Formats: sequence, structure tokens, C-alpha cells
Amino acid sequence: MRRELVVLAAVVTLAGCAAQQGTAAPGGGGQTPGVTDTTVKVGGVLTKTSASGYSTKDAEIGAKARFERANAAGGVHGRKIEFLGAEDDTQDAAKGDAAAKKLVQKDKVFALVPVHAPNFGGAVFLEQQGVPWFGWATGPQWCGTKTGFGYNGCLAPKAGAGSQTWWGNQMADLLGGAAGKTVYVQTSDSSGSKYGGKTISQSFQAAGFELVGLNSALPAAAPPADWLPYVDKIMTSNGGAPPDIVVSIIAGTKFNVGLYAALKKAGYKGVLSDATSYDAAILKDAATAQALEGVIAAPMFEPFESSAPEIAQLKQDVEKVAPGATLTQHLAIGYWSADIFLKMLEQTGKDLTREKFLATGNGAFTYENAGFGKIQYPKDHDEPNGCGALVTLQNGAYQVARSMKCFDNVPLK
Repeated sequence: MRRELVVLAAVVTLAGCAAQQGTAAPGGGGQTPGVTDTTVKVGGVLTKTSASGYSTKDAEIGAKARFERANAAGGVHGRKIEFLGAEDDTQDAAKGDAAAKKLVQKDKVFALVPVHAPNFGGAVFLEQQGVPWFGWATGPQWCGTKTGFGYNGCLAPKAGAGSQTWWGNQMADLLGGAAGKTVYVQTSDSSGSKYGGKTISQSFQAAGFELVGLNSALPAAAPPADWLPYVDKIMTSNGGAPPDIVVSIIAGTKFNVGLYAALKKAGYKGVLSDATSYDAAILKDAATAQALEGVIAAPMFEPFESSAPEIAQLKQDVEKVAPGATLTQHLAIGYWSADIFLKMLEQTGKDLTREKFLATGNGAFTYENAGFGKIQYPKDHDEPNGCGALVTLQNGAYQVARSMKCFDNVPLK
């Protein structure tokens, strides 16, 4: 009898430990990694450092800010978010794969949040392991998966899948219509830039603009010593005259500063637009700010200058975890990626496993928020969410030109 009591006590003790360490996995085998009765463990992968100087490190601040607010409110279904911070892939695909494996196999995270790395190499591993990951789906590795959730969908849709029209439509609204107006799109010769040129050209055409040029001959390695050949093509593209709008799909402020300065020197008086010139660092350099004066940037989130309550909340959350932090695009991406993860966690319920979480995410999941627009899964595994805003730099300060709005996608040709 005494021995039976000892055995019974041991069983009860082990059961109690299991309850503290994690929830049961489907099929009764083991436990759900990263989940206990009181916590959900997550970590991210960012390009914190790189040879080119490109960095998404601020996404860690954004994610932490959102998770801290959730934890202060008691967590999700009684579980607080245990955020491990983010690994640095140094813009190397192999290091990104190693970082993902470390987080899953060694650190035992439930999900990866945020993932914001242009050359992220861990997608195949995470898909094979059934591990959810959230971030900015800038590359094709995000698209067509069941585990990768871009905060604004898949930005590299395949031919026939939905492609965004929001940039063209927002610009048409800003300019009083697209009828009779022309657009020229300049990209570099990198695969990503060329692809972006294709989708953005179609966005403007879908909105009613006439495309008079798409040039992808610009070398991506470094800005050219002579911009004149590119400027000449632009300035004569509209039947010998300049176009109404020049859209730059080039990664890097140095490229855009060079292109815009050369265009202005040549007498260009039209509209300049790109996806990267909404950057607080630009304002710190007077020459750069002057070169980008009047440029209309196209962020895929509600601008920080907005009066929307959701943006006021973001600012308040960030100030609590990182007083005085500069609000950047990467910070916003980390914040909204974490926000979507939390919403999916909430809808999954208290009985949490990765399988149930993914079933929620891939089972007609819809979430709207003025901060990033709307997201719909599983549809947005294959196409962008179709939402964006416009910001203009005027007199050395950013102003909201058009707040976040969503438009229907069209099939990519």
C-alpha cells in the first residue's frame, strides 16, 4: 500500500510539472513547444546588420512594444508572451536558416515573430516543421506557404494571382484622377526590383494611368556615375515630353537621391514617388531631405503622423519600452506583425497547439485594423492585402497625403 501511494504521488507530481511546462500535443505525444499554462514563447529573425548597412533591427522594438501591452493586460487567454528578442541573419540566407533552427530546436519557441529579413532562408524548415512565422512578406519564400503570415500578405504573387492596385488608386485620388496622365517606372536590374516594377506598373495601369516606360537597366550594385542616360529616357518617354509621374522601385536612398536630383536638374516638374523615402533618418541630413523634398512615399501602414487612435496607441506602447525611440518603417512592421499574431492567438482559444493555431489562421481568418488595413488568410498567402497610404515630404517634415485604404487586387499578368 505504501509503495502504491509513493507511485501515485510521483504520477501526480509529473502531471503537475507537465501542466506547467506545456500543453499536450495532438495524438498525445509530448507537448506543444513554447507553450505553458502561463506563457507562449516567441522569437524573431531580423537583418540587424549587413555589409550594405541595411538594417531591420527596429522591428524588435515594435514587436516588444506590442507584446508588452498584451502582457500588461494579462496576456492572451491567461498566457503572457515570453519574447526572446530576435536573431541577426546579417542578410545571409544560410544564417537565417540557422537562426530559425536555433529558435525552434534549441529555444523551443512556439512561433517566430517578427521575421523581417529580405533574404530569409528559414522558410522551408519552418514549413516542414509546421512552425508559424509572422513578418514582412517581401520575398517569394513567404508565398504559397501554410505557416508564413505576412502582415500585408504575399508581396510576390505568381502570374494569375491577385496583385495590388492601391498605389495607383491612391495616387489617382491624390491627383484628381488618372485620365490623361502618364507614368514612367524606373527599377534596377536586381530580380526583386524588376519584379516590383512589373507589379507597380500594373497597379498604375489598373488605376487608369498610361504607362509610357518601364526601365530595368539601372545596375543595382551602386548608383551610376552618370544619370544622364536614364534621365534622357524619362524626359522624352511621353511622346518626346516628360511623364506626369516617375515611380522609383529602387532599394536605397542614395539611388533615389541621385535620380531625383538629376531629374530636377533636367527641369522635371512632375510627381516623384517611391516606397522607401518615408524614413526618419532622411530628415537628419539636410542635403538628403532637400533632394527628396516633395517626393510622395508609399508605406504599407498608416503613417506615424496620422491622427488615428491606433497610431496614438502604437506611439504610447513604444514610448513605454523604448523612450525617445525614432519611429521607423521597420518598427511599424514589427509592431503590426506582433499585433496580427496576438489576434490569431486570441481566436485560437485557450486550448493551444500549433496545429490548432494554424487551423485558425488558415480557416477564413480576417482582421481589420486602421494601422495596416486588413488581412485575410488563407487568401493572402498568395497575394497582397491591397492596402497602403501616401506620405509627402514638405518643408522638411512628413505629412499624410492619403491615409491607409484598401483596394481590390487584379490578376497579375
